[in-house]
Amino acid sequence: MTVKRNILLNPGPVTLTDRVRNALIRDDWCHREPEFATLTREINAALVRVYTGTAQGFSSVMLTGSGTAAVEGMLASFAPDSDAGETLVLANGVYGERMAKMLTAHRKPHRVLQGEWTAPIDIAAVTRLLDEHPQITHVATVHHETTTGRLNDLDAVGALCRSRGLALLLDAVSSFGAEAIDAGAWNLAAVAATANKCLHAAPGLAFVLARDALWAAPASETGSVYLNLRAYHAGQHGDGFSPFTQAVPAAFALREALAELGDAGGWEQRRRCYRDRAARIERELAEQSVEPLLDAADSSCVLRSYRLPDGCDYPLAHDAFKRAGFVIYAGQGQFAANMFRIANMGAIGADDLDALAAAFADIFGPYA
Repeated sequence: MTVKRNILLNPGPVTLTDRVRNALIRDDWCHREPEFATLTREINAALVRVYTGTAQGFSSVMLTGSGTAAVEGMLASFAPDSDAGETLVLANGVYGERMAKMLTAHRKPHRVLQGEWTAPIDIAAVTRLLDEHPQITHVATVHHETTTGRLNDLDAVGALCRSRGLALLLDAVSSFGAEAIDAGAWNLAAVAATANKCLHAAPGLAFVLARDALWAAPASETGSVYLNLRAYHAGQHGDGFSPFTQAVPAAFALREALAELGDAGGWEQRRRCYRDRAARIERELAEQSVEPLLDAADSSCVLRSYRLPDGCDYPLAHDAFKRAGFVIYAGQGQFAANMFRIANMGAIGADDLDALAAAFADIFGPYA
């Protein structure tokens, strides 16, 4: 029986390459055996080498969970307690706002600079807040805010962090492996990400990279057993074992995906590939009079948001695309009724893009 191939245009999980999918089909391993400890060390070493700026002075830990688990673990483990400072959250979408919810849940002192979802981070407002609140020691924000597809200007945010000695806690769940991350210039303290987005691995594993000095620093209260990342670090960089059961097949896939990324030229080549795909998708949609929410210059290479044509609701569009073999994604919050999102990660070939262009014409052409 032939299995229909779906092309996932949602912001993760992604359509896997045969190479990565085949890595999932292995013999069964116990996560407490030495061979899995060796695999854990191998993956952690490969993760810090994705970017040259984290190859020295950073260590990684893996945990079973989504990217959200990694972000919450990072904040729970590294955001300061009340006697050690305060975290400023820069939010211009769902995921920045979620960081604030996490800090509230873990009773970590913080304040939020809330921006419009369609607006960039207001650097002048950030500067004023930092001047007014010298107790702020950490900044937490999202690199690629998939609510809209905006790539936040981390060069500007990072320059403030570096000049003022503030630790940057970064949600790079939807950018790690495809957008630039400058650990030194941004004063990056820790970054959270996941296997099943730009790295093209299977769902189930997420990870956090943090400076070695941060791992060695006195621990703050985490308010969580499962998300205490220092316990993962002590195990994975000690005997190689994790405190809890890991997703073993997903680890096989992640190792292969990291090798595939390296063989393909690394994150910079992946960014070039994504940019080409995103530009073609935008051109094809423009031919059907479908407009992007943001300018291309403000958008990531990974995902972009588009306005639904008048008279076309999302369920109708979603189901039509799914019949054509593509899975698109809804807008969130205020954009749920009139917007859709298209990511371009994973195993997407030229033939797939041709078929997608035909689907655009079939589905949106009557509304143009």
